[in-house]
Amino acid sequence: MGDNILSQCFGKAADLLSLVDYAADAVVSKTLLDKQTGTITLFSFDAGQGLSTHSAPYDASVYVLDGKVEITISGKASVVSAGEFIIMPANQPHALKAIGKFKMLLIMIRDKK
Repeated sequence: MGDNILSQCFGKAADLLSLVDYAADAVVSKTLLDKQTGTITLFSFDAGQGLSTHSAPYDASVYVLDGKVEITISGKASVVSAGEFIIMPANQPHALKAIGKFKMLLIMIRDKK
């Protein structure tokens, strides 16, 4: 899985929407890059699917590729649509819920040591 995805992205343009498919009643993730300094992961969510409230020790950036998602950060909900970007700050509780099907690119960059 990972090597095939990586080979489609290194040194050449890739269509992010086509690299992850929707699956019925599921959340699908495909890691594009996994380094000590951070990760880049594609996700697809079927309608009504989501991620329960959690936090991370570093900022997490979401770029919505398709559809809409409700992202709640520290109790405040925002609807983020295709073409929009949001940063979920480190150590802040956040959750995601699909409003219909949606796809996103998640970029997590770890703090400098």
